[in-house]
Amino acid sequence: MQQRRFQQRRKFCRFCSEKAEFIDYKDTKTLRSYITERGKILPRRMTGTCAKHQRELNEAIKRARSIALLSFVEK
Repeated sequence: MQQRRFQQRRKFCRFCSEKAEFIDYKDTKTLRSYITERGKILPRRMTGTCAKHQRELNEAIKRARSIALLSFVEK
């Protein structure tokens, strides 16, 4: 019996591929895809973003939360 090997797809940074200058905190549609339904920020290993953009993403999400563009938790 042959074993099947699962080959994981290479994760890539969406912001690097789009050559984004900065991550906008007002773009809530994009930021929501990096938050769980509980309101937690997803880590790099799950999203595939690079370290630089993950730091910017965290800052943008926290900024959007503080001015009530994003909620801290989902209802």
